[in-house]
Amino acid sequence: MIKQYILWNWGMILILAAFAVSLKETVFLDKTTIRRMYILIVAVFLLSLVVFAEFYLTDLGGHANARLVLMAVRYSATPFILAMVIFTLVKELRWFIFLPAMGLAVINVLSIFNGLVFSIGADGVFRRGPLGYLPFIMVGLYCVFLIYILIKRSNKQVLEIIPIAFLGFSFASGLVLPFIYGRDYSHIFCTTIAIALYVYYVFSILKLTKVDALTGLLNRQAYYADISSDPEEITAVVSIDMNGLKAINDNGGHKAGDEALTALAMCILRARKRNQLCYRLGGDEFVIICRKTSQAEMLQLVENLKKQVAETKYSCSVGCSHLDDGAASVDDLLQRSDSMMYAEKAAYYRNSGRDRRHRREPSAEG
Repeated sequence: MIKQYILWNWGMILILAAFAVSLKETVFLDKTTIRRMYILIVAVFLLSLVVFAEFYLTDLGGHANARLVLMAVRYSATPFILAMVIFTLVKELRWFIFLPAMGLAVINVLSIFNGLVFSIGADGVFRRGPLGYLPFIMVGLYCVFLIYILIKRSNKQVLEIIPIAFLGFSFASGLVLPFIYGRDYSHIFCTTIAIALYVYYVFSILKLTKVDALTGLLNRQAYYADISSDPEEITAVVSIDMNGLKAINDNGGHKAGDEALTALAMCILRARKRNQLCYRLGGDEFVIICRKTSQAEMLQLVENLKKQVAETKYSCSVGCSHLDDGAASVDDLLQRSDSMMYAEKAAYYRNSGRDRRHRREPSAEG
């Protein structure tokens, strides 16, 4: 039995082992994310044991009650794993993401007795109940939500879209292939999940070479690389600087400052549209590089950003510049945008009566 399990799942075992070792050595992820990924590794491994045990008992014949329990666990585990993936990758989501999976688990447990989702006939053959496709629908909805929210939060660059697409394709195959290959797909079901998670993890580590670890925006290195690529397509620049970050750090500590920067970054991501890439240059300084963006679209971006920030307890100063302003290069656009932003920041401190420390442009915190 053990030998057969290993033969079924050897690829998955190797991938999960590599995943676990990689997590132990990584310095790019926070402890909470690493801990949740370890939980995912354990969950996939336990699911593989359940899948193997269920089909092993099926081959033996009989054991209907044990098979029903294992089916309930298997049909409940996959949505829980997907919910855990979302919970791990999208930090601002809370435990309520598990509620649909919990509801499905209750239905699956009841199905052991009433056959609502599945049953085993007197002949030992598996049969779907009236809600037989509900577990697949639930997994599909989780997949769609996962891909949607990952794309929405991304900067929509190739390095981010490829792993998201791979993750979506892998999970989608888990919905489709069981109907094509039947129980034969069970041999690679957990391996498919393990590969999807590990590949996404590897791409996430690669992405961190271009992404600011705190805010999720592109970093300064990515900024310099991007403005040197097809600079003629860059038509506008928007500069953003948080107001009062020093006071937030002094009063609430650097954790409060980090929360403020993260909140501002989320506002920036929600405000920007396609062809508008967002960067954290350092400290509390952010910039949006707009490619093939009209002046009206740039002004709409600024308006959207201010509306997003107004819904938070924070404040920022914003400047913008478009090629129509007479700028001849990206540096000119940035200089004009920064000048407008610093003028707005000076007015903010003057009108609010707040003190501010001396700034060293362009990297001091405000």
